[in-house]
Amino acid sequence: MSAAVDSKLEALTQLEQNLNAAPVQRLHHASIDSSGVEVFIKREDLLHPIISGNKWRKLKYILQHALGSGAEHLISMGGPWSNHLHALSFVGQQLGIKTTGIIRGEMPTNKSATLQDMQRWGMDLLFVSRAEFRELRNFHAHDSQPGLDYDGYWIPEGGASTLALKGVAELTDEIGEVKFDTITLACGTGTTLAGLASAAKQNQFLGFAALKGADFLCDDVASLLPSEKHNWSINLDYHFGGFAKTEQRLFDFMLAFETQTSIPLDPIYTGKMMFGLFELIKQGYFASGHKILAIHTGGLQGRAGFQLQSG
Repeated sequence: MSAAVDSKLEALTQLEQNLNAAPVQRLHHASIDSSGVEVFIKREDLLHPIISGNKWRKLKYILQHALGSGAEHLISMGGPWSNHLHALSFVGQQLGIKTTGIIRGEMPTNKSATLQDMQRWGMDLLFVSRAEFRELRNFHAHDSQPGLDYDGYWIPEGGASTLALKGVAELTDEIGEVKFDTITLACGTGTTLAGLASAAKQNQFLGFAALKGADFLCDDVASLLPSEKHNWSINLDYHFGGFAKTEQRLFDFMLAFETQTSIPLDPIYTGKMMFGLFELIKQGYFASGHKILAIHTGGLQGRAGFQLQSG
């Protein structure tokens, strides 16, 4: 292994060592305190201001493999508010490795705060049509070349790979002594859900889809897991119109939640997940005494695209 590769791997190790703790906290909220259901939250958003939550966990072993393979260029794909590309561009800057982000849709006249960050951290942005973007989802192997004019280490959308599952699975070792009946989280590609379900022995997992018409996520998660794994399900009812779409009632919920708990949420993923969880609790979906752990998957940079104010 070359000195340059060793240096980059050492920088990756140092980056991980500088991450903060992601504690588990008991949630107290007027909407659920009388339900008999106990809710805790794992604060993955506290890991790092930029590469927080499942973004870091999905990238960890992908980056180890890429750097160990001598890769000098990382290529991935996402939307103009992609948490995954946002994190990848930052890590690329920290490690001194070239990154390219393939962005869905035409280049906007006014770039989102996320795109501006990505460019500031040195990521090359390539905008493609939605049809071309969909075609790119057919490429999964790191050495597949999705019709690009240059070589690089390919990372699927959202980091959806078996290496990502390995990183996400480590989260289960940090949950602590409390035995949870259900663990909930937001779902974009379903990779985090699959990673957690693959590692757990007793817990049941409930994902909340952030996308409209996300039935395909069930097939995607199942394809990443052994056929005997049936410890998970996905709720499709709280997408609020589709990916990155919102409603005023979601903003109202988030603002009330943050006032009572001092925990920030984002309206794309964690806000929808927590809204859906609270609704199910109020509907009596969970029996009294049920213990729930909600995973805060970070991604708070997505708040910059919305003006959160009460209706």
